[in-house]
Amino acid sequence: MKNLLVITVAVLFGLNSYGQETKTTEQILKAACEKAGKENKNVFVKFRASWCGWCKKMDASMNDASTKKYFDDNYVTVNFTVQENPSNKMLETPGAFSYMQTLKADAAGLPFFVILDKKGKVLGDSFVNNQNLGCPAAPDEVVSFISLIKNTSPINTTGLDAISTRFKLNSPQR
Repeated sequence: MKNLLVITVAVLFGLNSYGQETKTTEQILKAACEKAGKENKNVFVKFRASWCGWCKKMDASMNDASTKKYFDDNYVTVNFTVQENPSNKMLETPGAFSYMQTLKADAAGLPFFVILDKKGKVLGDSFVNNQNLGCPAAPDEVVSFISLIKNTSPINTTGLDAISTRFKLNSPQR
């Protein structure tokens, strides 16, 4: 009887999650912009893939204890999964690659990021001199990233220094 209860609960939860519709890029962006408007923030959109080592470094850097509060207090962060291997195509966010194409970033490599205002207008992106910055690591990359953060948020010098210090840890020369 106990096993039957466990199986029944598992089936019910499975049906609930199975029946849920996956949100599209457009729906996710709309909700993020609405939230950003209510919270007086901008939207930080990251394009990533499960196989991408630099994407994982970007996520780790933004979620580090030394930086997370600065990003959370100033941005609504959205992650879009794109460019997955055939066996992981189901992980991709519907419409995200098309959105990358509208940003002229479909061949830019990953991670790619863009910062939007609450209306969805692009304030900046990870292109520096027509090259994708990706996950900032080298000193000049970190300087470019900090400049973008400074121009799209009210993060103070202490916060910018913390973000700079954390992202420099990604440098291969370290």
